[in-house]
Amino acid sequence: MVRLLVLLAGVAIVATPVAEAQRLRERLAERAGARGAEAPAAGMVEHSFGTDPLQKLDFWAAKDKAKPAPIVIFVHGGGWKRGDKRNATGADKVTHFLEQGYAVASVNYRLVPAAKVEDQAADVAAAFAWLRSNATRLNIDPARMVLMGHSAGAHLVALVGTDPSYARAAGFALSDIRGVIPLDGAAYDVPAQIADGGRFMQDTYAQAFGSDPARQKSLSPTLHAAGPNAPAFLILHVDRDDGKRQSEGLGAALRKAGTPAQVTRIEGRGLVGHAEINRKLGQPDYPATPVVDAWLKTRF
Repeated sequence: MVRLLVLLAGVAIVATPVAEAQRLRERLAERAGARGAEAPAAGMVEHSFGTDPLQKLDFWAAKDKAKPAPIVIFVHGGGWKRGDKRNATGADKVTHFLEQGYAVASVNYRLVPAAKVEDQAADVAAAFAWLRSNATRLNIDPARMVLMGHSAGAHLVALVGTDPSYARAAGFALSDIRGVIPLDGAAYDVPAQIADGGRFMQDTYAQAFGSDPARQKSLSPTLHAAGPNAPAFLILHVDRDDGKRQSEGLGAALRKAGTPAQVTRIEGRGLVGHAEINRKLGQPDYPATPVVDAWLKTRF
């Protein structure tokens, strides 16, 4: 009995640091997902698309005022429970897209646990609808609007682009989204990610998606990809096992349904690469920049 108590005490001593290490890795992953350079303030105008303080977006008009411009609409990451439209956008991303002749918007959304993931997807759709309905005064082309998101934001734009209920509730059709660019998401198939994605993000997934398998499936873009879908997807991921597996799974499901879906691996490993794809996109020497530029030209 004494030996058993000693053994159990030893297990507890070991388990506590392990649990703490897992929580630390989880926090680092969330912060990496939300981290980015402060978006440039010059030319930016904040708009509300709802009554909640977080239902706001930042908008940068295209440089060329002579004709309506395409727009890239960015949705930040942060584990569904943190992040912000300004500090997760990335200065290079905004500046680069403006130089390409596009307008840019960066969207905030209500956060878990005060809101549900369903509310967040509804916010993304509402922001898209608001921009579309205000296209004339913003001088944007409502037929050339692309959704882009990083990490949790990648999941949300993929969900809005595959589950027509969000677009329908906001008053538009999935065909009105010109394309979707998810950046290094890892929760496109929520039940599979919870089962196979490692332990260090499990608390975040449990808080966001709960334990009901039916709800987890309903929040899984891959499981909605049988169609209808947004017209085209560019799915980028770095070198991390779950992001690669989830990105390839989403791409395969979309292509099976007849939706064009390009899946491309970008150099960078683990959480460092996960943060870099958000922070460095738009820099001319970052490998994802020419990939995104070429794809956007096919859509715009």
